[in-house]
Amino acid sequence: MQIKLRRIDSDYHMEAVNDTNNVVHLDGNPEIGGHNLGARPMQLILMGLAGCSSIDVISILRKQRIELDSLEVVVDGKRESGGIPNIFTGIHIQFHLGGNIDQAKGNRAVELSMEKYCSVSKMLEKTATITWETIYN
Repeated sequence: MQIKLRRIDSDYHMEAVNDTNNVVHLDGNPEIGGHNLGARPMQLILMGLAGCSSIDVISILRKQRIELDSLEVVVDGKRESGGIPNIFTGIHIQFHLGGNIDQAKGNRAVELSMEKYCSVSKMLEKTATITWETIYN
């Protein structure tokens, strides 16, 4: 796995490209001179957590022949106040699952992702308390 990052402007706007040429733009907070032209690095971590766990949940349910009509994940991260580095200390995730889903199976899929399969979750739990809930639409 390889990522290449290059600076685009004279401030903090950057472009990251993975080994299959997918592009993600990053930028800094306007408070430090950023221009809101991309996600901030810590936002990308939360996006990675949402994406990783979603892939797990979809995969686990598909193995049980359950297809979701919709999936939305909301992640709220709390960071250490005034710390350097300013790491995540608490993260709460809401999994919104839509469709004809047995709730016990949906809950178990989320639990397996968060407690066993999601690599991003397993890394973040070393510094942050991670909680989650499953909501059915």
